[in-house]
Amino acid sequence: MSADESAPYVVSGGRVPIRMWTDPASVEDVALRQLRDTATLPWIEGLAVMPDVHYGKGATVGSVIAMRDAVCPAAVGVDIGCGMSAVKTSLTANDLPGDLSRLRSRIERTIPVGRGMHDDPVDPRGLHGFPAAGWEEFWRRFDALASAVHPRQERAAKQLGTLGSGNHFIEVCLDTEGAVWLMLHSGSRNIGKELAEYHIGEAQRLPHNQGLVDRDLAVFLAGTPQMAAYRRDLFWAQEYARHNRALMMALFQDVIRKEFKKAAVTFEPVISCHHNYVSEERYDGVELLVTRKGAIRAGAGDLGIIPGSMGTGSYIVRGLGNPASFNSASHGAGRRMSRNAAKRRFTEADLAEQTRGVECRKDSGVVDEIPGAYKPIEHVVEQQRDLVEVVAKLKQVVCVKG
Repeated sequence: MSADESAPYVVSGGRVPIRMWTDPASVEDVALRQLRDTATLPWIEGLAVMPDVHYGKGATVGSVIAMRDAVCPAAVGVDIGCGMSAVKTSLTANDLPGDLSRLRSRIERTIPVGRGMHDDPVDPRGLHGFPAAGWEEFWRRFDALASAVHPRQERAAKQLGTLGSGNHFIEVCLDTEGAVWLMLHSGSRNIGKELAEYHIGEAQRLPHNQGLVDRDLAVFLAGTPQMAAYRRDLFWAQEYARHNRALMMALFQDVIRKEFKKAAVTFEPVISCHHNYVSEERYDGVELLVTRKGAIRAGAGDLGIIPGSMGTGSYIVRGLGNPASFNSASHGAGRRMSRNAAKRRFTEADLAEQTRGVECRKDSGVVDEIPGAYKPIEHVVEQQRDLVEVVAKLKQVVCVKG
């Protein structure tokens, strides 16, 4: 291992060096093993690791994998297109009531959480702020998806505009100037998960993947029907995730308008970014498929969102365009312990203490999301000063979890 100009740390890999924006000594052994396994793939052109890196299924969360003429479905993750959206409002801290429980309840009544869904699909074309262009064409493409998910169309339609569970959230935040922001985190719900699992299974059966060190790193190759089918379903699921966040944000804004009628609330343009996805990008004159699993695009000028845990706040950032990271940055604080470990270590009393001042759930069902289970967000952001610059620092006052 040695430091160089391209990244804070460089670890030797199988075919490419592993460029890391965190001290390798701080990374769990199983995650380092995954990174080294990934670096052995015959098609890999580069591997960058973000400071929120931790163990994941197949590929590590917080990894950016660049391949030539190949893509690994497990390196995208099962929540295809998962990401963040945020918008600054005209409200200030002085506009907020002392008791925020009614606002939280109104959000939860409007946007289903957990495994919930809308009773009927939401028609977004009448919602203020929803980009409805291409809506009918998007749904027409459903019939071309893998036949395995065709029975899920009605459920997928009803889940559009819903939060999900796990680390997904909806928040009302304040920045350091006292402005109110709306923020949310979600992805492609169950339909994205089913598409991902179907294609991971398809990739694992292909002959060229039989000799891999880890079968979960199975890839599709360019020019094959399997790759064409995966790209079709992948890009549809990424679009579903984008629509899901846009629909939730439109519903969220409508809640805020109704709750603060006297303030005549206005909203700045929405910032939105995927952090589990594939992008076609060019580096050093070579066309590559760049997979970001737990990482955002941070090209020069790109606005992005790096959230912390449910009690620690988040950052709005602007990319600096560092090609050593394939123009990427972290997607959040990153877990420092598993969900089961968090449940064993922390109690509801710990959760209440660590989320003091935040209107949110404080019960056993979300103890695994306690701030203590995550890395300190300030440290994570500090480690990537050459990747992004901070635009705004936010602190949540309301947090809705699934």
